[in-house]
Amino acid sequence: MTAGVQGMTGALPDVTPRGPSLLRRVLADPGATFAALLVLLFVAAALFAPLIAWVDPYETNLAATLRPPSAEHWFGTDAQGRDLVVRCLYGLRLTLLIGLVSVAIGGGLGILVGFLAAFYPRLDGVLMRLMDMLLSFPAILFGLALAAIFGPGVVAVVTALAIATVPLMARIVRGAALVVMKQDYIEAARAIGMSDARLIWRHVAPNAASAIFVFATLRFGQVILLGSALSFLGLGAQPPTAELGAMAAEGRNFLFFAPHISVVPSVIIFLVVLAFNILGDALRDALDPRLRV
Repeated sequence: MTAGVQGMTGALPDVTPRGPSLLRRVLADPGATFAALLVLLFVAAALFAPLIAWVDPYETNLAATLRPPSAEHWFGTDAQGRDLVVRCLYGLRLTLLIGLVSVAIGGGLGILVGFLAAFYPRLDGVLMRLMDMLLSFPAILFGLALAAIFGPGVVAVVTALAIATVPLMARIVRGAALVVMKQDYIEAARAIGMSDARLIWRHVAPNAASAIFVFATLRFGQVILLGSALSFLGLGAQPPTAELGAMAAEGRNFLFFAPHISVVPSVIIFLVVLAFNILGDALRDALDPRLRV
């Protein structure tokens, strides 16, 4: 009898494509392929920015201020004569780092809250009402509050974006966990005395991983946009630090005769967000068994 019950505790039949199968499904969409290449390009540029950059991104050259794009300066120069290609490489590096840290911290806390709410009904109401309260405050408001308390900077932006990510991830995880917990094999695992921690780790988390991964990919693009907006408003990275949102803000006074200072970092932000959104949609479709033929 025990052996039969133990046999029931195996995970649900795995209908999620893994490894090469998932990659093939994603790359079957030309748009997703293009987005994946863009993501790889941006990540590589950010990682190897110190090796690619041929000049110091913070070195001023007042003899070459506000120059338009040319063979010498592909993206032109800013008001201090700094090369915008190099500045964008370092700005992209910081922008992606802000997004990664924000999603990692906020997503990790949201996963914990979601599993706790799903597994412990007594905590469910309290935790979800707290998440509803957090959802009622926009990330920009969090950024303003934290900047007023601790001063503007990257830490304030990351904290605001992480807090704004927690309730969204918590709802996704709670919903996915509740679906898995309705399965018979979960009751069988409880019947043989499996602990909640082991149950989450071995059965619930693997079956909720697809939803978490897709949401994290989509959220990354949103966080990049929100973080750039906060920096544009002066709440994030402070001059002369290279960050795409702050760089776009620096060019506001020169829009009529040197628009490239704001346009170039803004276009890069647009492409980064677009690439992650398209890739997230493609992953969602590839991981959805209802869309498989």
